[in-house]
Amino acid sequence: MSEAIIAATRKWLERAVIGLNLCPFAKSVHVKGQIRYVVSAAKTDNALLDDLERELKFLIDTAPEEVDMTLIMTPDVLTDFADFTDFLDLVEVVLRTHGLVGILQVASFHPDYVFADAEPDDISNYTNRAPYPTLHLIREDSLAKATAAFPDASKIYERNIETLRKMGLEGWQALDVDAPEKQKP
Repeated sequence: MSEAIIAATRKWLERAVIGLNLCPFAKSVHVKGQIRYVVSAAKTDNALLDDLERELKFLIDTAPEEVDMTLIMTPDVLTDFADFTDFLDLVEVVLRTHGLVGILQVASFHPDYVFADAEPDDISNYTNRAPYPTLHLIREDSLAKATAAFPDASKIYERNIETLRKMGLEGWQALDVDAPEKQKP
């Protein structure tokens, strides 16, 4: 099962995130094999917090040239988007507790992601939709370097929304990047 979850996540990364250039920084670390994919077997929030702490420590203890970021997929917990967003508050507490604010950050992706100012069916939400609930552990230093090298990095979000609006829902669905169990026959 873990292999299928990782495969679906890689497919989403390659076709949507890199393919649509939603994150211009992703291609480099993907090509270099510097992304760690972890499927959490957690069934509870507490078990997922344990996995998160273990992966934060792993990332801190590992050279960026070896692993620059980690994607933790959580197929069995936080499947409800409201629960997922509530959990993100705990993620911030963990970062503060371990003194990692400014060193690591956690971005979030979810199959049902909805921005606070958007309707659930707004195509802009798809910029943060992934096949499974996913915590993206990112090194602040690496992000700062990538952002400095990219002109108009602050406009990436706006460009992404424009890209998705042009392609529409049918275009997104044609990418075939949903979790296998959510795909239409």
